[in-house]
Amino acid sequence: MWREIILKNSHGIWINLDQYVKPDIVIYHCHGGGLSMGSGYFYLEFLLAWVSLLKEAGYRNPAIFSLEYTLVPDAVYPAQLEQTVTGYDYVRKIVGSPSRICVGGDSAGATLILSLLLHIAKQPDYENRRPGYATLISPWTTLFSTQNRNTTSDFLDANQLHMYGRQYAGSEKNLGDPLVSPGVCKDGAWWAKASPSKGYGILFGSEEVLGPELRDLIALWRKNGCAVSVREEAGAIHAWPVASLFLCDTQASRQKGLRDLVKMIERAIEKQ
Repeated sequence: MWREIILKNSHGIWINLDQYVKPDIVIYHCHGGGLSMGSGYFYLEFLLAWVSLLKEAGYRNPAIFSLEYTLVPDAVYPAQLEQTVTGYDYVRKIVGSPSRICVGGDSAGATLILSLLLHIAKQPDYENRRPGYATLISPWTTLFSTQNRNTTSDFLDANQLHMYGRQYAGSEKNLGDPLVSPGVCKDGAWWAKASPSKGYGILFGSEEVLGPELRDLIALWRKNGCAVSVREEAGAIHAWPVASLFLCDTQASRQKGLRDLVKMIERAIEKQ
């Protein structure tokens, strides 16, 4: 079942199997769309399938909260980060231990998740706030980068991405702020504090426009002791696990990316 949850500065979609039983794992999800389009409702089939596969994997009562943040141009940074923090705090209150939370998102949604993690690391009680795990699909790590170059296969366009990034940042100087564009953060100690307690699971395609920046960030994480599991799908495009669910014509191919995510989560967050 699913229902809409109203928060003080945003809202979202709560999905779980049994509303009367405390969830044993919660996915805190932010959708993609260049920060200018999209909705958790567009991802609803993806999210419902994710809950079902977590249940199939042995979690007792898995749940997902998908945040509906304000899109550009109706708001710009820091509004979306503030909403992401509010949504995360809501999930923390429900689940209790943040070690039972897996934060996740694709593309621009993953940008907000990375910004959230960097934000948490700056809080005095960050050890009691950081989540257990993060599953990120094709994260848009750096909003403006000369490494973001078009490929023959990917549907993303680097120039359009840079336009979206500038619109979200609100000013050119903000593009150098790690809380706006997480990939510009080269501070290994900050990333080590920001890492979820069980690390990251990353899925992306080898043909990604965003691939070079993401590979650099993964290398930085590993250099600074962060646990990172990576699935780079050969020949695949941006956000291929999401695209596969909507475009493929067999159950196995539609759920391939989701099942990879669930396997990563199983290795990180124990079943109760």
